Amino acid sequence: MCAALAGQQNSNAILEAKALAAGGNNSKALALLTDAINSKPESRLYIERAEISLRLRDYDASIQDFNAANTLDERSGDYGLAKLHAMRGDAANAMKHLEASMESAYKRSEKEIMLEPAFAPVENRPEWRQFWQKSWYGYRETGVAEIEAFIATNNLDDAQNALAELKAVYTDSEEALYAEVIVNIAMERFDAAVRTAATLAASGGGKEKHLRLLARAQTGQFNFAGASATYTRLIEMGVADARLFIERAECFRKTGERDKAARDVERFIVLYPEDKEAIRLAGRLETEMGNNIKALEYFSRNVELYPNDPESYTDRANSYLASRSWRWAISDYGMSLDLDPANSDVWLNKGVSLLNSGNTADACYDFKKAYSLGNQRAAQYISRNCMD
Repeated sequence: MCAALAGQQNSNAILEAKALAAGGNNSKALALLTDAINSKPESRLYIERAEISLRLRDYDASIQDFNAANTLDERSGDYGLAKLHAMRGDAANAMKHLEASMESAYKRSEKEIMLEPAFAPVENRPEWRQFWQKSWYGYRETGVAEIEAFIATNNLDDAQNALAELKAVYTDSEEALYAEVIVNIAMERFDAAVRTAATLAASGGGKEKHLRLLARAQTGQFNFAGASATYTRLIEMGVADARLFIERAECFRKTGERDKAARDVERFIVLYPEDKEAIRLAGRLETEMGNNIKALEYFSRNVELYPNDPESYTDRANSYLASRSWRWAISDYGMSLDLDPANSDVWLNKGVSLLNSGNTADACYDFKKAYSLGNQRAAQYISRNCMD
């Protein structure tokens, strides 16, 4: 078995294990990872298994796996060990492993560490305060963090000023280029963002972080073909994130490659069979491809899974409307309005269905209701059908 194939199989195992664990099937997830480890050991397999054991409070198994990851890939498991010891209230060991992680290629940002719930039991301990007395981040890192904070609060002028200061000192550094891209994306200067992100991705050897940034910039640029190619690179390099299939599917949809989009969405649904948005996207893709029966199957699945979600009924009603199944459309639009009576589009579409079924009086009531809620498109239906 070649290394590339083994790496892809391990990525698939991690994707499936994450999905199983998210659905509460931890035992099956652990067994799957164990089989993958027995076939081709890799540090990320041990880390994934360790994280599941950690959530189950199986500390001994988790320690063993984080240490195994360290053996294969130096310090790759130290951040997990820091979390584990913090959860046990062992501040000294937690900080020892956190320091080891900070001095490695697996260093985490201050924001990520501060928001990690596992560290809550030691946050009032002197070891924690002593850890943060040390300057773990240089000017370039703190500069990027400051710019990210400005963008998060929509303070774009401050973000641009901070970027100018960073670039004045570290013009072509990885951090300055990264900051330039995120500022350009925030300012919707997507052409410039793509140029810089492409440079960053090339010079950084195709890091996951940089490729994700490039895909975001390409999407903002409406270069959906380029973005789908970037998402393909991420998938093929073994990034175990199922959301990449949804993101690539959206790009394929925009380029008219709906068959490819449908395959990506179905792959995601196999992993997460109750994901509402993925099921909705699958249904809409089938509708766009003219496969109304299959679209109805997806929309009906959401109605069964989420009977209190008005959009689930609206999606299925729209599909019935497209197939001229007026009675079924009226019923589903009615269910949607029971849950969300302020949706003017649903009132309008229910009116259209009633009109086509021969019930003009009730249709006019719905058209007027849609108009009263601000739907200007209802005016033409009222003028044509409801002036008596």
